[in-house]
Amino acid sequence: MGKTKVKESKKPLTLSKVVVYILLILLAITIIIPVGWVFVASVKQNSEFYGSPWVLPEKIYFQNFVDAWQKASMGTYMLNSVIVTALALLLLIVISLPAAYVLSRFKFKTSKFWNVLFMAGLFINVSYIVVPIFLMLNNWDKAIRQMTGNTFFLNNLFVLALVYAATALPFTIYLLSGYFRSLAKDFEEAAYVDGASYFTTMVKIIFPMAKPSIVTVILFSFLSFWNEYIISMTLLTKPELKTLPVGLMNLMAAQKSAVQYGQMYAGLVIVMLPTLILYICVQKKLTQGMTLGGLKG
Repeated sequence: MGKTKVKESKKPLTLSKVVVYILLILLAITIIIPVGWVFVASVKQNSEFYGSPWVLPEKIYFQNFVDAWQKASMGTYMLNSVIVTALALLLLIVISLPAAYVLSRFKFKTSKFWNVLFMAGLFINVSYIVVPIFLMLNNWDKAIRQMTGNTFFLNNLFVLALVYAATALPFTIYLLSGYFRSLAKDFEEAAYVDGASYFTTMVKIIFPMAKPSIVTVILFSFLSFWNEYIISMTLLTKPELKTLPVGLMNLMAAQKSAVQYGQMYAGLVIVMLPTLILYICVQKKLTQGMTLGGLKG
């Protein structure tokens, strides 16, 4: 009887696994096929696009990438994106890590106010505040122009990075605070007994323990900053300062008349490749960061 019960209990579990695997395979197909098609299209010659879209190219045509990099200025756009994304990530980590640690570990008079304030920031859609941000920076530029004759806040990669970091702070602090609360306080108390300061304990004890969560934050923020379009298009009006997504949209708009499809898809690959490489490199850490805190809680 016992063996029969065990076998009967395994049947619905096996069926559920099959259903899950089928759904995951279908999901993977819907993701892999468009991405793979873009990579294949990026090495086709322009004449090959007028036939069947599923036909493989006769030969690999890397000139599309050269043209996209040089003629369409994708190299300049990529450099701008690298600078903005690196600065935004640096600002975000430097500000959010200490803030999340303090809010999760210490109780003071205004701690509840700050927690509620950052929680409220989760419900603000950045797209809705782009115009107020632009008007505020534009007014500041007008005041500076009257005094010095120069501008600072618009067409400035550092200011754009600062805006990116500010918009990502609520989610980052919320995620890190939840993870820090799940860590045991025994290690900190032992460090305090040994004479370590709060800052030393935070940097040398807590941050290394929270590495999976920090990697998760970096990956999500990188994807957000790298692919951001609306804020960058609004705050950067000079062509030489545009970031990669804005430059790609300009390239696609230009190709509607020039009909250089291979060059356009090569630009798409240039945008996608850094995110794919980063995700492959940190995939294991990303999974740990999203599950470890829940297991400890």
